[in-house]
Amino acid sequence: MSAVTRHLLLGGERTAAQLHELGVRRGGVLLAHASMRAAGGSAEDMARALHRALGPAGTLVVPSFTPENSDTSRAYLDRVRGLSEEAGAAVRAAMPAFDPAVSPAPTMGALAELVRLAPGARRSGHPQTSFAGLGPAAGQLLAGHRPDCHLGEDSPLARLYEADAQILLLGTGFGHCTAFHLAEYRRPAPPRRLYRCVVASEGGRRWWEYEDVALDDSDFARLGDDFVRARPGAVGAGRVGSAPSRLFSLRAAVDFAVGWITERRADGV
Repeated sequence: MSAVTRHLLLGGERTAAQLHELGVRRGGVLLAHASMRAAGGSAEDMARALHRALGPAGTLVVPSFTPENSDTSRAYLDRVRGLSEEAGAAVRAAMPAFDPAVSPAPTMGALAELVRLAPGARRSGHPQTSFAGLGPAAGQLLAGHRPDCHLGEDSPLARLYEADAQILLLGTGFGHCTAFHLAEYRRPAPPRRLYRCVVASEGGRRWWEYEDVALDDSDFARLGDDFVRARPGAVGAGRVGSAPSRLFSLRAAVDFAVGWITERRADGV
């Protein structure tokens, strides 16, 4: 074994040990949000470390969202702000149609893209908020993602809740905790809105409009901080690679968030 190979293996083992010390369950299900810029190293090495920590019976899930194909997304609205009507129409016309087999998720990060492209990976079918996964439970967790349900009961988040998955925030904050969106569906009478996106079809591409819960992550960082304070010991903290990271139960986070969102958003605080 070369010195370079030995160094890479030892590095992967060290990261896997950090994940184990943080509390990643061997044989469990893990939803990971990762910033490789914060963690350092390569996405390939991190994926190997996660596989070591989870073991062959474990399943890794990542978001593979595609806001690039929607003209109701924040990404589109930011992109066309200040453009002429003609220029905005050109941006809209050039939007890529979603195809779960090939559509990239460039804003989700290097680790998420590596998982999406890995041999044997599965991907859910929602044209804006799909998830990708690797492992024996991936097919079951990602099946049945209704195209008019971003992140609710007919999405992988609900299946991850049922599977008692863990969430890893690797170099990212609670503002990126997708699971909190499931709580938005579970609050009483959540507000709804229209969404629109372009999808692949036999004719090439078509625009599709649907109604769903109005998603709002603007207070998720504050929600996460309150979760940590209200549930001492529920959130593990440590370094993974070079990144400060947190690990916690998806179920516990969603249950807390339902009450928090119901109370705080109703009161406007």
